[in-house]
Amino acid sequence: MQNSGIKNKEHYETLIHKVLSNEKYGQTANSSNVGEKSGRTKPYEEWTKEELYQQARKVGVEGRSYMNKRNLIKSLRNN
Repeated sequence: MQNSGIKNKEHYETLIHKVLSNEKYGQTANSSNVGEKSGRTKPYEEWTKEELYQQARKVGVEGRSYMNKRNLIKSLRNN
């Protein structure tokens, strides 16, 4: 990191760790077999449109009332 322009290396490292942790969490939460392993949640593809809508409402997805099932799934995974 010589001459990289980073002024606070410790802060930078903390942020990188946080981003990578969140990315890994997102990948795990959105994997298609997470329900099978945990026994608690089925993949979004098996949810009804109403269930997806309620989840989108819970997490604050905007425009959810105009979305079809595929768009709700995509929005929930990217939220």
